[in-house]
Amino acid sequence: MKTLLIEIGCEEIPAGYIIPALTVFKNNILKALTKARIDHGEAKILGTAKRLTLMVANVAKVQNSKTSTLSGPPERVGFDENGKPTIAAQKFAEKAGIKVDAIVVADTGKGRYLTAVVEESCEAAPVILERMMAKQILAIPFPKSMRWGSLSISFARPIISLVGLLGDQVLNFTVGNITSSNKTFGHRFMNPGSVSIETADDYEAVVESIGVIVDIDRRKKMLTDAIEMLAAEHDSQILEDPDLVDIVANLVEYPYPVVGRFDEAFLEVPDEVLITAMREHQKYFALVDADKTLKPLFIAVNNTLAKDMDLVARGHEKVLRARLSDAKFFYEADCEVSLDTFAEKLKKVTFQAKLGSVYEKTLRLEVLVDYLADASAYADTAALKTNLSRAARICKADLVSQVVIEFTKLQGFIGRAYAIRGGETADVADAIEQHYRPVQSGGQLPENPTAALLAIADKLDTICGCFSVGLIPTGGTDPYALRRLGIGIIQIIQAENQSLSLTALIEKGVAGFVSDTAKRDKIVDQVKTFLKNRMVNIMTDQGFSREAVNSALAASFDNIPDVHLRVKALDILRKEPDFEPLAVTFKRVENIQKKAGEISTQKVDPSLFEHGAEKDLFEACTAVTSTVESLIKKGEYTGALKEIATLRPLVDSLFDDVMIFADDAAIKNNRIALLASVSGLFNNIADFSII
Repeated sequence: MKTLLIEIGCEEIPAGYIIPALTVFKNNILKALTKARIDHGEAKILGTAKRLTLMVANVAKVQNSKTSTLSGPPERVGFDENGKPTIAAQKFAEKAGIKVDAIVVADTGKGRYLTAVVEESCEAAPVILERMMAKQILAIPFPKSMRWGSLSISFARPIISLVGLLGDQVLNFTVGNITSSNKTFGHRFMNPGSVSIETADDYEAVVESIGVIVDIDRRKKMLTDAIEMLAAEHDSQILEDPDLVDIVANLVEYPYPVVGRFDEAFLEVPDEVLITAMREHQKYFALVDADKTLKPLFIAVNNTLAKDMDLVARGHEKVLRARLSDAKFFYEADCEVSLDTFAEKLKKVTFQAKLGSVYEKTLRLEVLVDYLADASAYADTAALKTNLSRAARICKADLVSQVVIEFTKLQGFIGRAYAIRGGETADVADAIEQHYRPVQSGGQLPENPTAALLAIADKLDTICGCFSVGLIPTGGTDPYALRRLGIGIIQIIQAENQSLSLTALIEKGVAGFVSDTAKRDKIVDQVKTFLKNRMVNIMTDQGFSREAVNSALAASFDNIPDVHLRVKALDILRKEPDFEPLAVTFKRVENIQKKAGEISTQKVDPSLFEHGAEKDLFEACTAVTSTVESLIKKGEYTGALKEIATLRPLVDSLFDDVMIFADDAAIKNNRIALLASVSGLFNNIADFSII
């Protein structure tokens, strides 16, 4: 057993490409080894912007042996009446690579057939690895690839070296115009020469000796420890930014941080602008004090240890000063313009080619938020309406500000800052920032009613608009992120515990785009199905069984908090030991109702009862009905289902003792109506027919 080492040396690869590429490469190599019958241990990915490395432990020297049985022609075709092999048997033996007398006649169940036991030859692992490696390397996916020179291959960046070792044996393969060896290169500036790797297990120590920390997690920890220590020396803390740590760790091969300063006058600009200028353009870490207030300090991480790191810091300061000066200029220019003026400029900003301008979107939002304020259960509706109307009008205004045009990720954040500066209420200012939430899976939700309702309206308007012009997500395509928006709507309504009618809300949203009644109804149904599917995914991700979710949603999905309560109750009931017979009984009741159709709507007439089982079920059902209805009104579905479950023995007795579809139509219809009174108790909770 030996360690496999593959290193792909490249020009600088973008930081975000490295881990995804290495993960796919690792998985593909492990699958290929398994398919080739080569035993192996665990794999480890390593890398920097200049090299992608994979190490696989305990790789076998040769393939495992494999024995297979080949089937040939029937015995009557392979041997004549005297038992001598025919030409067919000889050809089969040649194909199998055995002698004719090694053929075995076996009874296959379909008759007696010629068979041959064949043991495949075992190749050495290095031979197989050399044969597969170029293909596996070129199969590594990247968001964008490039070609170089006159080569026909493509990769994230030009490949400049290849290392291939199995233990101490050099693997020989070629990718493009580069042939593998046991030589790697050091740090580009600190140790630019090449060095030989005697054995794969020496790799990490060898590259560290030439200035490269190839272990990603170790390099990240070194980076984190170094910048935190440096920040502490300046009585500061690093502004928490794990994503930036990941990026910077993959920009350097060895981290050398320095502290720089910027003019305190720049602190007049909103923190988000300064932080974004440092982070997005320069990949600098912002520093804050114990109260999380931004300080005029930053940390830059270099890939090289210079003789005079203070000089390096001055260089970073000079670069950042230009960036912050631009940001300050943009901010001061924006401050001369009101949000209302910006909002008017939205008339010239296209929301979507078929859906008009962003300004028109804000007008639709005003209508939607007014409806939402009336439909919601929030207190002080009048104040809420005032805030919502104002927030809807100016929530997109910052899109045409100079700061957001320069720093697009600051949309919402800058709008909030400008709103506060312009004297808007805190709720309106917060709503401008928060109505985009959640911006990612598991992200923060809006934190006040104004922001929550504006967020729902904004997302719903986009979904309804896109559906109205045929921009519906299909398969893996969702260019307008409608699935994420749909999930956001559901999460916000659930978190705010608002019993909004989803159907009425969708109808209001679609009405802003479509006037034709038939077309509007069709789009409403499409959007409802779309959101229903999002609800299924959300709730199954929360740990509820898909069966319980589908059953509850089949009954109703108009009230999102109510759906959650019903799914939770049904999932609890499913864990009871007698749930299966209960489900079978109720499923039978549901199926009879569906078969009976309109008959089930008539009232039960006790005078038509012919058996005690009918009377017993009727009395028990009547007795629990008021209790069940009371529990359902309170949202106590677990208790309601347990009450309904007490009817199961009586329903079973009815099925055992009584012919439901009697010859007498009046008696038959009365029995169906009796079952309808039972199903009526649970058909607003769950549809048992699909369990």
